[in-house]
Amino acid sequence: MEITMPWTPKKDPAWMVAALSALAHEHRLAAYRLLVEAGPAGIAAGDIAEKLGLVPSSFTFHVQALRNAGLISQRRASRHVIYAADFTAMNTLVGFLVENCCGQGISICGPACDPARPSAKQKAIRAKAESA
Repeated sequence: MEITMPWTPKKDPAWMVAALSALAHEHRLAAYRLLVEAGPAGIAAGDIAEKLGLVPSSFTFHVQALRNAGLISQRRASRHVIYAADFTAMNTLVGFLVENCCGQGISICGPACDPARPSAKQKAIRAKAESA
């Protein structure tokens, strides 16, 4: 069952503040970076908590902040909860931050991530997830 975000990412200042606020904690930022690295396949909740050294209740608190901000999604795979970064939300946020890069009025910084072209590390994570 796919769980949808509470709102669609858009260039709305209130959404930008909520997203940046959710990332403004070391555990949430670390979890989000792991999810971005994993790509669209995502990572099981237990694996993220273990990598970050968090107890389940603390992990749940932090991951819910990211979900409530619309930065990640959640799905069930058998008895596992899989979290994945929402790349549309991420690119919207980064795009907003560099929208007027260098005062040019255009984004010359190229702030986009294309998860359709996975890195070698993402391919390894996907292979591990598929074999589980």
